[in-house]
Amino acid sequence: MNNKKVLLEVKDLTVSYGGINAVKGISFLVHAGDIVTLLGANGAGKTTTLHSISGITPYKGDILYKGQNLRKVPAHSIVGLGIAQVPEGRGIFGNLTVMENLTISTWQRKDRSNIKTDLEYVFDLFPRLKERIKQPGGTLSGGEQQMLALGRALMSKAELLLLDEPSMGLSPLLSQEIFKMLIRINSAGTTLLLVEQNANLALQIANSGYVLETGMIVLSGTGDELRGNPLIKEAYLG
Repeated sequence: MNNKKVLLEVKDLTVSYGGINAVKGISFLVHAGDIVTLLGANGAGKTTTLHSISGITPYKGDILYKGQNLRKVPAHSIVGLGIAQVPEGRGIFGNLTVMENLTISTWQRKDRSNIKTDLEYVFDLFPRLKERIKQPGGTLSGGEQQMLALGRALMSKAELLLLDEPSMGLSPLLSQEIFKMLIRINSAGTTLLLVEQNANLALQIANSGYVLETGMIVLSGTGDELRGNPLIKEAYLG
């Protein structure tokens, strides 16, 4: 049993695109300080769930962050509450420098005096970004762009990071490096909700996980429980 405070509660989330039900009444919890992973094949509803939480996609049901219902909160205000999404494909601004990409997400922050300290934190996590501070984001390698996307989300002072396929397109070595950074980010107090095709990597670092199939949660448990589940081994771990 998890005695930590509930940071995010998703209740009976339903999302439809035209006549297609992409997410069919799912419910789950994210406790403060945890890493929670959503697993499932393409089209299972994982990204749609993240987009609903961040206010991009309309939905039915309730999403509560620190007890506040987000249903009528616009996306830009959700960022201000402390939720940031690192999108699939990274979504960095290729024509802006590394520094501009990092500082663009601080626009809503009221604690301007802490921005320099947070920049130092990001450069400590990702020294390569400091080395490339004046380079346009579009000239970075795939791994560096993923670091930049993570750094940009951290600069918004997010307490909850929504991560959509952070290892996509990266070599196994770089994927391992990114996941080590995720552990460091989590250890520093940031809660992570992680969508990841590499189930083995995700479950190694997750406190808990949920498996989606065709928009429904079909399995849940701790990271270790899911890694040891024969069905998960057969479907996702090879």
